[in-house]
Order: sequence, then structure tokens, then C-alpha cells
Amino acid sequence: MAVHKLHLDEFDKIDYQLIAIHTSLEDYLLAYSINQKLPVILKKSDCDIHISNKEGETQFTRFIFEDKETAVAWNLIQNKNDILLSEARVNQGLFAENNSKFSTKAYFIPEFKKVDYFLKIENGEDYINVANITNELKKINRISTLYPVDVEKIKSKNNLIF
Repeated sequence: MAVHKLHLDEFDKIDYQLIAIHTSLEDYLLAYSINQKLPVILKKSDCDIHISNKEGETQFTRFIFEDKETAVAWNLIQNKNDILLSEARVNQGLFAENNSKFSTKAYFIPEFKKVDYFLKIENGEDYINVANITNELKKINRISTLYPVDVEKIKSKNNLIF
């Protein structure tokens, strides 16, 4: 009987680039602006990214474009979202049965709390030059800054698997 070995290093290979984007634009306007500057057609995905943490659950919007010719997948992902927490208080008195709602921020990649969006480019190492992409995206008016992220240093890499 033959023995087959699997090396875990084969599964840890990172085959995507990540660009952090700081902007005040709404997600659909940013996707539209990226479509104008790059040869992509980002469309809103039906499947948002669902994440649970100790505060609660939230969903991050995602815009996606899959290039059939090169097999490169582009994902624009929201990094910040609100989690609504409801706290039912049962008091006796003036504020009896007061249902208060509080919100807290949730982050797709918590190490980058100031980043508004991430542009994830999968399978593009042969076709994509990240420096050229960042130069083109810097031409969008309401992007304050953007930069490539070293994916090796991210602790919450599992959030990027979807």
C-alpha cells in the first residue's frame, strides 16, 4: 500500500495581493471609480462576507470581478461595519422595559482599523503589477491614500478566505 504525504506548506501559499484603501467614498461609488480607472467590471456580489465575533455578527459588502481569460479574481471588500447590540432592560419605574440599541464597530481585518476598503487580487502574480494599479487608483479624487499590504504580517488571514 502506497503512503501519500501532504505538506501543509502547500496549503499556506498566498496567491493574492492586497491593497488597503482609505477613502470617504461609499462602496458603490468606489467600485464605479475603480471600474473607470482599471480594466475591470466590479459588480456587487450576492454573497456578502459574514463574520461573527464576541460582540455579535455582521456582514461586509463585497464587489467582485472574475477575468475569464486570465483567471484573475478582483474583490473590493468593506473593512468597517456596525454591529447593532440590543439590550433589553427590565426596570421598575419611569424607564420600565426600555429597549436600548447600541452599535459598535466591527472590522474585516482588525489589524487595519483605519482602512476603509481592501482590494484583493487573486491569481494575479503573473498578470498584475501592483505598483501600476496603485498609481492608477491614486488618480481617483476622493481616495486619500492607498498602499499594498504585506499579507504575511496579517494575523486574521482566515477572514481573507472566502
